[in-house]
Amino acid sequence: MKPKQILVFLIILTIGVGALYSQPVKKHGKLSVKGINLVDENNEVIMLQGVSYGWHNFWPRFYNKESVKWLRDDWACTVIRAAMGVEPNKGYISSPDWSKEKIEAVVNSAIENDIYIIIDWHSHHIKLEEAKIFFTEMAKKYGKYPHIIYEIYNEPERDTWQQVKDYSIEMIKTIRQYDPDNIILVGNPHWSQDVHIVADDPIEGFENIMYTLHFYADTHKQSLRERGDYALKKGIPLFVSESAGMLHTGDGPINIEEWQRWIDWMRANKVSWVSWSVSDKDETCSMLKQSAASEGGWTENDMKESGIKTRELLRKFAGK
Repeated sequence: MKPKQILVFLIILTIGVGALYSQPVKKHGKLSVKGINLVDENNEVIMLQGVSYGWHNFWPRFYNKESVKWLRDDWACTVIRAAMGVEPNKGYISSPDWSKEKIEAVVNSAIENDIYIIIDWHSHHIKLEEAKIFFTEMAKKYGKYPHIIYEIYNEPERDTWQQVKDYSIEMIKTIRQYDPDNIILVGNPHWSQDVHIVADDPIEGFENIMYTLHFYADTHKQSLRERGDYALKKGIPLFVSESAGMLHTGDGPINIEEWQRWIDWMRANKVSWVSWSVSDKDETCSMLKQSAASEGGWTENDMKESGIKTRELLRKFAGK
């Protein structure tokens, strides 16, 4: 082993592979959209990779500054996603102050640890007035930071694209009053999988907008990738803000081969991706066991297969 390799190896042993690439915002700065690509302040194409926390109201124990630092240093995340549950028990509608407290703990730690953070309105139904109040507060408070990405509607379930489009335009206008240029992620019908419909009728008149594409690899296969191809060919920038390797239910066996096809597709197209989720529910997509500490420090004994595989992928492509 050469001296330089030995040095890198010792650094990794000491601080973790993620810490070796631990300041993506310092390196890349303010993000923008150029064509179908996410680019950094030097106009170089960037591909973010990371994980999403589970619903804040179901797994609040993980919403703390220590877990963010662990995901940066040990998992090599360059982006994390704070999934604020909107309607269920103790969601934003019923417990707005507590909900904001949990989300802001993660946002503040992401800024402190210099990684990008998605503020996710985790809902399946349009709640326009409530969303406007929330994102007004977030944009006023955090709009000056280049770390921030807004996801204004996680997964529309039954709404048409026209309904989602009208809602999204209102939300974009709301955010842009206070934050003129940070990235905004726009959802689309049927759990953010109808990007082919978006491609034929995109939102116009705004900059730095991307559209979300969500997949669960054992359900969503080549036909959904073809929708993604269609959207990209028509100039629609995509961001995979939620994904995993099992069935769309979040359960069942992990389809490693199909998951790898998605990874290959995203890397070939420079599409950023986030994996679901940092939680400890008894289901395949929850990455952690109930033995896992709230603050990180997880060993493989604390992680389920999805967590082990996600961490492996993130570390494999760290800095690439």
